[in-house]
Amino acid sequence: MPRGLLLIEFRIPTDISYFMSTFSGDAQSADKHAVARKSTLVSIVLNVVLATFQIAVGVVAHSQALIADGIHSISDLISDFVVLVANRHSGASPDADHNYGHSRYETVASLFLGAILIAVGIGMLWRAGNRLVNLENIPAVHFSALIVALTVLVSKEALFRYMLREARRVRSAMLVANAWHARSDAASSLVVAIGIIGSLAGVRLLDPIAAAIVGFMVARMGWTFGYDALQDLSDRALDITDTAEIRALLAATPGVRDVHDLRTRKMGDAALVDAHILVDPMISVSEGHYIAESARARVLSDPRVLDALIHVDPENDAARRPALALPPRDEIAARLETALAQRGLHAAAINLHYLSTGLEIDVTLDAGAGDTDAALAGRLDVEMLKRQFGARRIGFTRGLPAQA
Repeated sequence: MPRGLLLIEFRIPTDISYFMSTFSGDAQSADKHAVARKSTLVSIVLNVVLATFQIAVGVVAHSQALIADGIHSISDLISDFVVLVANRHSGASPDADHNYGHSRYETVASLFLGAILIAVGIGMLWRAGNRLVNLENIPAVHFSALIVALTVLVSKEALFRYMLREARRVRSAMLVANAWHARSDAASSLVVAIGIIGSLAGVRLLDPIAAAIVGFMVARMGWTFGYDALQDLSDRALDITDTAEIRALLAATPGVRDVHDLRTRKMGDAALVDAHILVDPMISVSEGHYIAESARARVLSDPRVLDALIHVDPENDAARRPALALPPRDEIAARLETALAQRGLHAAAINLHYLSTGLEIDVTLDAGAGDTDAALAGRLDVEMLKRQFGARRIGFTRGLPAQA
C-alpha cells in the first residue's frame, strides 16, 4: 500500500544565515588559525635572524651561495607575512558577499607564495649564471660561511618538522605548503654547505653552482605551489579515494538506496559536496527531509567537507527523467474532485506520484458511515478514471467515518 506523498525533490536551504550558523564558532577552525599564527610567528623570528647572518657573513666570506640562501630566507619572510594575512581573512565568517566563507584566501595566498618563489629562484639562477661566466673574479670563500650554512641547515630542518607536524594536526594545506617551503630551505642550505666545502677545498666553481642549484629548487617549489593553487581556484575536485569515501558515507545512511551525481570542489583545505540520493518514491516529504539531513550530517562529520548540498530523488534521474509534460497538482485535483462528485464521493486526501513511468494517484475517500467497500467499488470505474487522467495507476482507500 502506498504510504503517502511522493518526494519529488528536496534541497537543503542555502540562505546566508544558514551558512553563518553552520560555519561560525567551529572549534577546529579556531584551533587551526591559532596554530597558523603561532607557527608563522616562529618562522618569522627565525628567518629574520638567519637572513641577517647569511647575508652579512656571505658578503664578508665571499660566498655567493650563502648570499643566495640569505635572499631565500628573506623570501620566506615575505611568504610568512602572506600566510599571516591569509590566515586572518580566511577565518572570517560567511557574509553577504562570501556565502561559503573565505577559505579560498588560503589558496590565493599559496598562489602568491608560488609566484614569489618563482621570481626569487629565477633571480638566483641569473645571478649564479653571471658568476659562472666570470670564474676568474670569484674570490676565495672563508670558513665562517660553512659554519653559518650548517647552522641554517639544522635550524630550517627543525622548523620544517615543527611546522609540518602542526599543519597536519589542523589539516591546513596552506601551512603544509609553508612547512615544505622550510624543508626546501633546509635542502638548499645543504647544497650551499656542500658548495662552500668544495670552494674551501679549492674548487671555487662549486660555490656559484650551489647558488644556481638553490635557485632552481626555489623556482621548482614555487611552480608546484602555484600550479596546485590554480587547480584549486578552478574548482578542482577531491581525488578518487576521497570521493569514494564520501560516497560510502552517503550510501551508508539508512533510507538511502543509491548515490549518484556526486560532485566535489575544493574550498581552501576542505571541499564543497553536491550529491543526489535515491530514496523510496512513496515516502513522505518529511521522511525524505529526515534522510537528507541524516546523510548531510554524516558527510559533514568528515573534516574534508566544508558543506554539503543534498538532492533527494524518487528515482535515478541520471538514467530516467521525470515526465514533465504531466499536468500539475491543482489541475488534477480539480478534475478528480469533479469526477468523484458526479458519483457522490469526496476525496479527503490526494497523493500524486510523478514518475518516469507515468502518473500514479492515491486517493483517500471521505466515506460515510454506511458506505461499504462493495458499495464504493460499485460507484467507481477505476479503468475509466485511469484513461480520463492518463494515469498509470489510481488507488482508492476508504477513510474512517467521522465519530460523533
